[in-house]
Amino acid sequence: MPRPVIFDLFHTLVHGADDERDRVVGEMALLVGVAPAALVAAYHATWRDRLVRWSAEETVRILAERLGGSPTDEQVSRAAAHRRALARRVLGRVPVGTLDVLDALRERGHRLALISNATSETAEAWAAGPLARRFDVAVFSSAVGLAKPDPAIYRTAAQRLGVAPAECVYVGDGADGELAGAAAVGMTVLRTTEHQDTDPGWIGPVIADLRDLPTHVEQPASTE
Repeated sequence: MPRPVIFDLFHTLVHGADDERDRVVGEMALLVGVAPAALVAAYHATWRDRLVRWSAEETVRILAERLGGSPTDEQVSRAAAHRRALARRVLGRVPVGTLDVLDALRERGHRLALISNATSETAEAWAAGPLARRFDVAVFSSAVGLAKPDPAIYRTAAQRLGVAPAECVYVGDGADGELAGAAAVGMTVLRTTEHQDTDPGWIGPVIADLRDLPTHVEQPASTE
């Protein structure tokens, strides 16, 4: 029986667009009347809250007020919309080769799942992007209130697939300790460096090009 494959999103299936994110947050700052550099720093400092607690509007309002701003509802809405537009752009930039890999895995009978440490605007934009129809399950930290490497988020994805974690292959670049988290619940782990070499200290199989993934999945690797 083909093993289910669980993917990370950013720097695994799509580029994380980190520089563009900072630029967009700086533009949002001008919309709500606070210093761009200060809002960018605040976004970085509150990443955990943004991943599991706050909506786009809550994030804008809370951080702007912490920085001494008093944004109106309209300003908050405009800034949040700017952030949502970014999410749609990033999710729309999936390499054709990546889509081909996902299609090939599905043709071979592999069920696919996603686990992403992602803010609410990414979860909202997911359904309209080219990835969504290729996945059986998508678990976003902002939707379940859990973030990698919490074991519960991996178990949630496996449960929604209807399998045990040990039956799954996990593919990710390694951000947020995700590889160790997946291994801790018994998943076979494959590290990808196609977009970014995030976790070079991880000892285990490495995929430099996602197009090589089907071969690795057919012959599951071990981190031991």
